[in-house]
Amino acid sequence: MSLYENTQKLINRAADTMELSEEVRKVVNEPERVLSVNFHIHRDDGKIQMVKGFRVQHNTLRGPAKGGVRFHPRVDMGEVKALAGWMTIKCAVVDIPYGGSKGGVEIDPRDLSEGELEQVTRQFTQAIAPIIGPRRDVPAPDVYTNAKIMNWIADEYHCVHPNEDDYLAVVTGKSLDNGGSLGRDSATAAGGVIVLESYLKKTGEELKGKTVAIQGFGNAGHHAARILAEKGAKIVAVTDSKGGIYVENGFDPMKAHSCKLEKGGIGECLTEAGSNGGEEKKISNEDILALECDILVLAALENQITEANVNAVKAKVVVELANGPITPEAHETLENKGTTVIPDILANAGGVTVSYYEWEQNLRHEKWTEEAVAEKLEKSQRQAFEDVDKVKDEFKTDYRNASYILALRRIESAFEEKHSGKAHGFSCMTE
Repeated sequence: MSLYENTQKLINRAADTMELSEEVRKVVNEPERVLSVNFHIHRDDGKIQMVKGFRVQHNTLRGPAKGGVRFHPRVDMGEVKALAGWMTIKCAVVDIPYGGSKGGVEIDPRDLSEGELEQVTRQFTQAIAPIIGPRRDVPAPDVYTNAKIMNWIADEYHCVHPNEDDYLAVVTGKSLDNGGSLGRDSATAAGGVIVLESYLKKTGEELKGKTVAIQGFGNAGHHAARILAEKGAKIVAVTDSKGGIYVENGFDPMKAHSCKLEKGGIGECLTEAGSNGGEEKKISNEDILALECDILVLAALENQITEANVNAVKAKVVVELANGPITPEAHETLENKGTTVIPDILANAGGVTVSYYEWEQNLRHEKWTEEAVAEKLEKSQRQAFEDVDKVKDEFKTDYRNASYILALRRIESAFEEKHSGKAHGFSCMTE
């Protein structure tokens, strides 16, 4: 089953549970706009390369579309449509006034020089410029994109739309000196930890002393490791795309991250990470899923836990910082065997929430302190968990289904408000 089909399955499961109207069900099952673009760049060796890109605007009932842009050699339209749908749901779960979108460029940025990467970014921005804008569709970083790339997008958009006074608000995740927000780099991880703490508080537990394994030691993963360790959790394993390390009695994740930056892979850092004794070994991305631990954090890519390996998972709680790391079928198996899953659309929503704060700061021409951003994020994520938890109890369902039900309720309200009192849905027609 494709990622897009998985998304539709999750939406329809929630729609069936809450008896969503057929009109709204149809609205959320298909994107509003799908754009496929082709452009070319001049490689440093003199060759011309054609590049394909996508931008999908899934739904704008609750506000401008919002969603990242990923540069990846295997990105395709189906994946982008799925991720755009998730963004619609995610923004509604945390109740920020955005709809969902996503973008992708089919290229491996690791094979490009900086000049070539800038060409790709600017050409793609020109291609999608007619449909993005501060109050239409606001891109952000995603897989293999970063603040520098967001700066280029903002600058190129300004070249195309020179009269746009608020052009910096066309994109979030920018550098701090170019309109970015303090607290954005760690927002996804921080938001996930807030939700995890809220869940543990409900069950009468705390983070201190809990053993944690983290698949994916990129931006979200290493910040999560740092924050969890600061709160007293014991980080026993981390992996990246090249492998990883396991230390039975825990290790210092910041030493491990410094080593990864130096050596290029966390799997080479078993000794440098330090340890308190006990078993130590190198492990793979697959191995980490089967470790004995209290909490497993998934911060890598989609479809990591599937029907093929789900029975090996031993963690009591699984937190999805990545998008779609567990297939719907595997999720059902985990829930049936008593594993609690904190779903992506709730757990990783800190990123889009602080992106919203950046957007607000740009439109207001303000600069908020890191403390103010953190305070707002904590309040938002705790409220989101409480809202989802109430729906979970109401329908006697799991956190994923409850999150989708909450989001669909809010989208349905926006749909009804938009169409109430308007003959046949038309509001600006003349006789």
